[in-house]
Order: sequence, then structure tokens, then C-alpha cells
Amino acid sequence: MMKPTFWDNAYYILKLMGPLVKTLRLVHNERKPAMGYIYEAMDRAKEAIIKAFNGRDDKYKETFKIINSRWQDQLHHPLHAVGHYLNPAYFYADPQIEFNSEVTTGLYACIAKLVSENEEQLVIIDELSKYTRAKGLFGINLAVLTRKTKAPAEWWRLYGSTTPNLQKLDMRVLSLTCSASGCERNWSVFEQGLTTGIRAEREID
Repeated sequence: MMKPTFWDNAYYILKLMGPLVKTLRLVHNERKPAMGYIYEAMDRAKEAIIKAFNGRDDKYKETFKIINSRWQDQLHHPLHAVGHYLNPAYFYADPQIEFNSEVTTGLYACIAKLVSENEEQLVIIDELSKYTRAKGLFGINLAVLTRKTKAPAEWWRLYGSTTPNLQKLDMRVLSLTCSASGCERNWSVFEQGLTTGIRAEREID
């Protein structure tokens, strides 16, 4: 245990897995609604890993391939994209979300899936512009001040009444809890990423 290689590997694992464990803890929360946070949490986890290794992608690129594959095949869902789009803390802080094709594709897919009537879908699209432009109650001082302090579903309950159809959809999505049980069943995927990363670390150093 006192060998330098042991501590080097332990430090490597900590830098690589720390951000991912935080994300999994957020996902595996069956009490507190987390749907509005998962998409952003995954992006931030990757950014934290990149920063930890000072942008040296040779340290984490193989692990990222595995993470991306698992995200696309098992963890990623249009609901996560919707939760990201409808979370006021993220949407109003990053205007580019409105033009992110992955996020907007997930948004429209969920509207089509969760709202059966075409007329109601069209109403929701019209109401969506009030949210994106912060019109009506969305733009009042209290709504602006609480974008980052209120839980997304609660924020929509307080300020979404001028868009009742969208409000109903939003609260349905943003009130959802999540589970990381898929990761538990496939923990070997992350073990594989660690093994691959450590091997690459040794070869490079």
C-alpha cells in the first residue's frame, strides 16, 4: 500500500470518479425531484474531470467514450432534456439552450409523447414563447429573483399560471424523481473505464 504507484492510481481514480459519483448521487434520488438537474450535472461532471487533468484528454478520453455510450444507451432520456430546458436557473443563464438541437429535440419529443391532443400541443408551443421571452409572470421581479433559489417545479407552480397548459406539462416533468439503478446493474462499465484510464496513465507516464 505504501508503493507510489498505489497512491498515484488512487489519486487518478479520485480525480476521475469524484465528479461522476456526485452525479450518480443526484440521479439516484427517489425522494427529491431531480429531473431538472441531471442534464446539466452530467455536463458539469465532464467539465470537472477535464479541469482536474488540465485538459489532457489522453488521461480521460477512453473513459469518456464509455461514459458517453452509457449516457446515450441507458441514462439519457428526452425527459432530461426537457427538465434542463424548463429549469429557469439554467435556461435564463444560458441563452444558447434554446438553440441546442439535442435539448429542443427532446423537448418536442416529450410534448408529442405526453400530450395526446394536437390542439393542446399547439397551445403549449405558443405558451412556450412566453417562457423563453420571460413575458407575463415569468418576467416579474420575484420570478427573476427566485429562478435559482426555488425548486423548478415550485417556481412553475408560482409563476406559470399565465401558461396553464405548459405549466401542467412542466410540473409533471419537473416533479419526477430519478434512479441510478441502471448504473448499479452495470457498474462493470465504470470499472472498465477506470481500468482503461489507469492503463493509459501508466503508458503515458
